[in-house]
Formats: sequence, structure tokens, C-alpha cells
Amino acid sequence: MRIFLIVFCGLLAACQSLPPLPEWQSSEGRGSPDLGVIRDLRSGERLTPEQLVARLAAEPRVLVGEQHDNPDHHTLQLWLLQALEARREQGSLLLEMLDPEQQAKVDAVRQGPLPSDLPQALAWQKNWNWTLYGPIVRHALAQPYPLLAANLDRSEIRRIYKAPPLLQGPRSTADAVRGPLLEQIRESHCGLLPESQMPAMLAVQQQRDRRMAERLLAAPGPALLFAGAFHVRRDLGVPLHLADLGRPEGNAVLILSEVGKPVERGAADYVWYTAALPPIDHCAGLRRQLPAAR
Repeated sequence: MRIFLIVFCGLLAACQSLPPLPEWQSSEGRGSPDLGVIRDLRSGERLTPEQLVARLAAEPRVLVGEQHDNPDHHTLQLWLLQALEARREQGSLLLEMLDPEQQAKVDAVRQGPLPSDLPQALAWQKNWNWTLYGPIVRHALAQPYPLLAANLDRSEIRRIYKAPPLLQGPRSTADAVRGPLLEQIRESHCGLLPESQMPAMLAVQQQRDRRMAERLLAAPGPALLFAGAFHVRRDLGVPLHLADLGRPEGNAVLILSEVGKPVERGAADYVWYTAALPPIDHCAGLRRQLPAAR
């Protein structure tokens, strides 16, 4: 019987212990009954972290959506990465926060000991808070699998903005997709963005999603992507582009969402509700910077 159990555990990886879950860092939502809840949005089933990892480990491509400034999302991402590594051999990790101009620097750093000033060596962009992303990057650089850029570089964004290319594919170009994306862009810019710029902004958003899809398909598998929640949404983002590129299956989507921000069925396969940051009026600061746009 003992030999049978050893073989059974080895085959199913069911007896491997997962790393301990991180403590919540954000201050809001601590008393919410949804805090820490993981739900399969397709069935409504509530999952344990172990059940979630087992399901994600079986997929060729896993897309994890974050809120960029929430520290709990980044500690959970690192936990998920380590948990998946314990379940099966990781093929690659892709980050929205890296662009093609940085890939050679990432590859060079992986060849030797980590430099004392890692952000400088990677040409890390200041708009991505290194305090939040540094632990993930440091861990990934120490692993045998590649850390890959999944975004557009600045020169590509400028070209797309000036002359938006024609996007190919019936799913990603549908009005039911483009309309909500335009509204999200309008809302994220607090209604201050001139309407004349909206088509170009939409093109940049969708070309970012297309690039992430292309990079996922080219990456060694199983592949894991960390990106903003809107990028990974099944109804609006990268999964539609994967389908337009001929790979509608084998893509699991997990969105990390603050309590009080429900994720609807159809937007993802799974949601994990985390503690929340105190509310901030980002638009107030933007209006002060752009007084003429009022």
C-alpha cells in the first residue's frame, strides 16, 4: 500500500505541498466575506487554492490579470508561479511590463550572477513599480525557463498611433469588443481624451493584445502571462486574439480582483478576490495636469 501511494503521488503531483499563501497587504476589504474567495466563473464553484493550481497546471497557456498598483496581486502572482513550478515543468513566463527593446538585456542578465542594480541592467521602466514587480522578476531570472517580453516597444506604439494598422480577425474586430474597449479607454482617461485620439488609442490597445497573443503562441510551453486585467479578459482581450490566430483552446484566464469589484461570467474562467487599496481619485490629479481639457 505504501508503494502504491508513493507512485500515485508521483504521477498526480497530488502530494506535493504548495508554498504558504502570502498575508494580505492592502488595507481595505478585510471584513468582506469575499476576501480570498476563488471562484470558477463557468460553474459558480468555489475552489481552494490547491484546486485552482491543479486546474491551471493542466493548461498550455495561463493568463493572469492584475490591478497594477495592488501589492496583493503581485504577491499572489509570485505564489502562483512557484505553485505551478511545483506541479509541472514551467516553460516560460511572459510579462506585459517588458518590451522587445529589453529582451536582450533580460537574456544577458540570465547568463550570470544578478547585478547589484538589477532595474538599471534591465532598463526597467519607471512606470512599473519595481518594488511590486522586482520579486517576481528576480525569481524568474533564477529559473531555467526564459523570462519574455510581451508588450510593444515605444517605437512600435508611436507608429501604430500615427498610422493604425488594420487588425485581422472576426472576433477581436467585432463591434461588441471595440465598443466596450473604447469606453474603457475613455473612462481610464477620465473623459479628458479628445475624441479624435480615440481610434488611435484603441488601435494601440488592441495591437498590444495581439502582440501578447503572438508571444504566448511563440513561447515555450506551458506559458504563463502576467498582464493588466483588461488585457486578459476573455470577452475583450488576448483570448480573442488567440482565437483569431487559430488557438481558441488551451487558454485559462484568472483575474485577480479587489473585493467590491466583481468579475462577470464570460470575462474569465476564474477570479480570486483580494484585499483592496483605499479609493483614490486618479482623475483629480489628471485634471490638474490638463486644465485646458475640462
